[in-house]
Amino acid sequence: MAASMVSQPEEITAGSYVGFDTITRQIEFKLVKRGFQFNVMVVGQTGLGKSTLINTLFASHLVESKGRTEPEVAPRATTEIHPQSHVIVENGVKLRLNIIDTPGYGDQINNDGCWDPIVKYIKDQHSAYLRKELTAMRDRFIPDTRIHCCLFFINPTGHTLKPIDIVVLKKLAEVVNVVPIIAKADSLTLEEREVFKQRVMSEMLHNQIRLYPFDSEDNDEEELQLNERIREMLPFAVVGSERTVVIDGKPVRGRKNRWGVINCEDERHCEFVYLRNFLTRTHLQDLIETTAQIHYETFRSKQLLALKESSAKAQQASQA
Repeated sequence: MAASMVSQPEEITAGSYVGFDTITRQIEFKLVKRGFQFNVMVVGQTGLGKSTLINTLFASHLVESKGRTEPEVAPRATTEIHPQSHVIVENGVKLRLNIIDTPGYGDQINNDGCWDPIVKYIKDQHSAYLRKELTAMRDRFIPDTRIHCCLFFINPTGHTLKPIDIVVLKKLAEVVNVVPIIAKADSLTLEEREVFKQRVMSEMLHNQIRLYPFDSEDNDEEELQLNERIREMLPFAVVGSERTVVIDGKPVRGRKNRWGVINCEDERHCEFVYLRNFLTRTHLQDLIETTAQIHYETFRSKQLLALKESSAKAQQASQA
C-alpha cells in the first residue's frame, strides 16, 4: 500500500485544451510586476577599476570611484563597507541592484584581518534575513540583502596570487558565490594573460578554493556543459571603460591610446562580454538561488542547531 502511494503517477495528455500551460505567463507577469533584486559585492585593492567595471557591466554610471586621488587625503585605516542601491529598468523589467563596495581592502601596511569586515557584512545579511524569517508576523516578501555574487579583482601582476588573496578567497568562498576577475587585463599581452590565468587557477585548485558556478543534480546536460565552459574561462580577464570611442563609425565602450583602441565588447580584446553574459543573461537567477539554497541554508542550519544546543543546556542547568 505504501509503495503504491510513493510511486510516480502516470503522465496523461489532456483530451482537449485546458489552459494550465499559461501558468508560466502568469508567474512571469507577477515577477515582472514585483521586480527583481540582485546584490553584488566587489572586492579588490584600490586602483583595479572596480567602480568602472560595475558601471560598464550595467551600462550606467552607478558608482563613483572611492580611490585616494589627492595627497592631502588620508589613507583608509580599515576596510570599509559602502552599499549603494539603484533601480535599473530594461524592456519593462525592473532590477533593484545593490552594489557593495569595499574601499580600503588590502591597502594598509599590515593587512591582517582586513577581510573580517567583509565576511562579517555577508554573514550579517544572512542573520538579518533569518531574524525576519523567524518572526511570527513576517512580511509577505522579505527584503533580500543577502549577497548573491562577489566579484574578486585580481591584480594583473603576471605572476600568481598573493598570499592575502588566497586567504581572502578561502574565507569568501565559504559564505558567498565568488567570481574571480583579472582586472585591467589590457596591461598583459595575450600570451601573458593565458599563462597568468593558468597559474591563478592552479593556485585555486591547490588551495581547494571552490568557485562559482556549482553543479547540482538538477542541472541538465546543457547546463552542465555551460558551467564547464565557464569554469574553463575563469578567471575572466576584463577591461572596463565608461568612455565611448568610435570604431568604423560605430560608438563603443573602450579605451583609446597611442597604439590603438581597446574595445571592451570585442572578444578578441578581453573577456568582458563573457563576464556580462554570464552574470546577467545565463546565471543571474542561479546566483540568487544558489545564495538561498546553499550559502544561506548552511548559515541557517548552523544558527538553528546552535540555538537548539544552547536551549538544551539552559534547560539542563535549570533542572540541576
